[in-house]
Amino acid sequence: MRKTIVHGANRAFDPDSALSALPNCVMIVDRNLQAINCSAVGLKIFGVTSLADLPEGAPAACVAPDHRPLFEKTMDRAFEDSVIDPFDVHLHLPDGRLIFAECNIAALASPKGEIDAVMVSFQDVTALRNTEGKLDQANSILKSILTTIPDAMVVIDEDGLVSSFSATAEKMFGYEQEEIIGQNVKILMPEPYRAAHDGYIERYIRTDEKRIIGIGRTVVGCRKDGTTFPLQLEVGEAKIGEERYFTGFIIDLTEKKQTEAELQALQADLAHASRLSAVGTLASSLAHEINQPLTAIANYLSAARDMMDGDLGENREFFREALQESVSESLRAGTIVRRLREFVSRGEINRRVLSIAQVVEDATVLGMIGAQERGVEFSIDIAPDTDHVFADRVQIQQVMVNLMRNGIEAMADSAVKNLHIGVTSIDDGRVEIAVSDSGTGIDQELGERIFDPFASTKGDGMGLGLSICRTIIESHGGTIRVEPNPEGGTIFRITLEKAEQEQNDEQ
Repeated sequence: MRKTIVHGANRAFDPDSALSALPNCVMIVDRNLQAINCSAVGLKIFGVTSLADLPEGAPAACVAPDHRPLFEKTMDRAFEDSVIDPFDVHLHLPDGRLIFAECNIAALASPKGEIDAVMVSFQDVTALRNTEGKLDQANSILKSILTTIPDAMVVIDEDGLVSSFSATAEKMFGYEQEEIIGQNVKILMPEPYRAAHDGYIERYIRTDEKRIIGIGRTVVGCRKDGTTFPLQLEVGEAKIGEERYFTGFIIDLTEKKQTEAELQALQADLAHASRLSAVGTLASSLAHEINQPLTAIANYLSAARDMMDGDLGENREFFREALQESVSESLRAGTIVRRLREFVSRGEINRRVLSIAQVVEDATVLGMIGAQERGVEFSIDIAPDTDHVFADRVQIQQVMVNLMRNGIEAMADSAVKNLHIGVTSIDDGRVEIAVSDSGTGIDQELGERIFDPFASTKGDGMGLGLSICRTIIESHGGTIRVEPNPEGGTIFRITLEKAEQEQNDEQ
């Protein structure tokens, strides 16, 4: 083995002693690209015990053919005292292994400044490059997914900051990816949900109690232009090391909700036509049934009147009988009317134990469609002790939507348009839902008669909406009433009975 001493400015440099202590594969290479020394670690990596056992022409001979021109060109530059940046090469080792190595080259100058040798180091980065390759592949796949996935997809970290934003999400919310990455995801939510969102994440991280992850929920989104829309949100969770990430898949429900609203309106029209048809069908029978007791009453009273001209004492018993029969016939007429009312009011309901907070929040999705575009400020406040109610979800939401839409219409000409929903506990057995607006209010002379059929504050209304609301609430064992809003407008208050536990709503 040849031994070369490379002199520094002040003292001699012994390659043997220096190289033996190096933890990497390091070679000293002369101008003929021949290895004149090698570290012990380098010999071990190449699978030999001495410099003489290295392959002829090493290290260049061990560089893969497709990388060898780059290596030799870079070596030539190193002898010209050029600054060499690290670069990657493939090495074919004597034992047949192929590794990816990061190569560093540094010139070794003599005291006269002449470069007779260079130091070449190889660091095995095969695992690192494979990992980087897999990460690049994963990033490429993720980019493809974000570009092509039909549903909007948003990925956030445990601080609520957006890390990925799909192309569909860009179209849905109106934000470019560059605008939203690094922003808090609550920017995609309207108030009051925006202010509460960070608290939801903090509560989940602290308690691990899942309220939406893996379950899904209908919520409200906010576009860049400030408009709101209903959406279906499905959230999944993943852990990378100690970091948590949440992936949200989003479906815009605007068209679906509009279709449902139109369908509900059509169903309401059909139901109204059906009721009118039923009343028409019953009309002749009802007239016949009521006419009989009325005719009997008229006959009894007419006979009694005619006998007034006779001896009252002799006819006293007949008078008593006539009056008694008249009373009986009037009661019979009342019974017929009552039975008709029970028939009209009777309906099938599907009552279950439900979270009142969930029922109210779901109702706002449909009730508030288009409200923000009309300048309506919306807020909701649900007390934590409201618990659950035993109710028909669809019917209670129908009442909520009716009251919300009425409030929005009442505020059409108001300078201030505030709609607020408050849910509180009255006592251990009842919960109250208050829907308040800042509209024109209700005529005080109308008062509670506003819940009567055909009593309407709208010029084109039939006056059946609030009557149906009262029927639904009373069928649930609750109450509904109206009062002036101290701040201007109207407050509708609904009470419902509490329940003990919640059942899963699979619909």
